[in-house]
Amino acid sequence: MNIKRFFGAILTLLGIAGLIYRSNMYFNTTGGNHDVRILILYGALGFLFFITGVNWILTTKDASI
Repeated sequence: MNIKRFFGAILTLLGIAGLIYRSNMYFNTTGGNHDVRILILYGALGFLFFITGVNWILTTKDASI
């Protein structure tokens, strides 16, 4: 099993979870200054993890040694 592809899958799942958590927080916040910063932080991290994980899965080649 390729460790990069496995780690890419974990990053993708973490990114999806972060984006779902961010959208859940979006509907349950009052719109204060602190809430907006937290929403931006979770959205950016979730998006970054998701894109990085998908990129690692797609660009890693399977090669047997």
